[in-house]
Amino acid sequence: MGEEIAVEMEMKVKTTFKKPHFVLIHGISGGGWCWYKIRCLMENSGYTVSCIDLKGAGIDQTDPNTILSFKEYNNPLLQFLSSLNNNEKVILVGHSAGGLSLTDAIHKFAKKVSLAVYVAATMLKMGFVTEDDIKDGVPDLSEFGEIGDVYDIGFGLGLNNPPTAMLIKKELQRKIIYPMSPQEDSTLAAMLLRPGPIQALRSAQFEEGGDANGVPRIYIKTTKDHVIKPQQQDAMIKKWPPTDVYVLESDHSPFFSAPFTLFGLLVKAAISAGCI
Repeated sequence: MGEEIAVEMEMKVKTTFKKPHFVLIHGISGGGWCWYKIRCLMENSGYTVSCIDLKGAGIDQTDPNTILSFKEYNNPLLQFLSSLNNNEKVILVGHSAGGLSLTDAIHKFAKKVSLAVYVAATMLKMGFVTEDDIKDGVPDLSEFGEIGDVYDIGFGLGLNNPPTAMLIKKELQRKIIYPMSPQEDSTLAAMLLRPGPIQALRSAQFEEGGDANGVPRIYIKTTKDHVIKPQQQDAMIKKWPPTDVYVLESDHSPFFSAPFTLFGLLVKAAISAGCI
């Protein structure tokens, strides 16, 4: 079914002269590597694709315990957008906490973003400002145990200060993040996931600027998600309504569990926004 959607979307754009540039943003602990299936599908179909490693993620070897501000964490994406020609626009796709990176980008580089697609992502217009923002946008994994039982925690500023880095324990990663994904993908992820700079992410707050309200947004809701639960996604959608919402029966990682369907939805989103 997923392959049929992808093929149908691709047939609609096969005669297009210039296809859009997709920029893919990972979530906490991930890296550009997590998009390998989507990148392959896109590039085989003629799209330009960039997979960004945020600070301390992927091949960036910065110690996440030293990354204390969201500005520093998201700087690789902002630098990438700054380097684009003034007449070039891209489609931003963010997964999980990568949604915070998208929101920061559309506030600062609205003229360079033709569409923002949030995939099972934290979508908060001003970031973590209120307790409701934290409730909606921060994973609640208490059903899997106490915080110390679920996460490996780093205290780069000392044990008397808040955590600076966190990573879901290896033995729980498949159960929480990848329950519907192929075994080989969750095995790959277990080898590549890195502690995420939690203090930097928790500090994410944005000042609205530019023409952010003019950037269309699509939300792809994942109905079998144990990380950003469907009710959390619904709350964020209600609070800051996007242009459209697509529903995907997937765990938290549709780039592994439903790559063909996700690819088809990304192309559909680009068509609906007039990017193709």
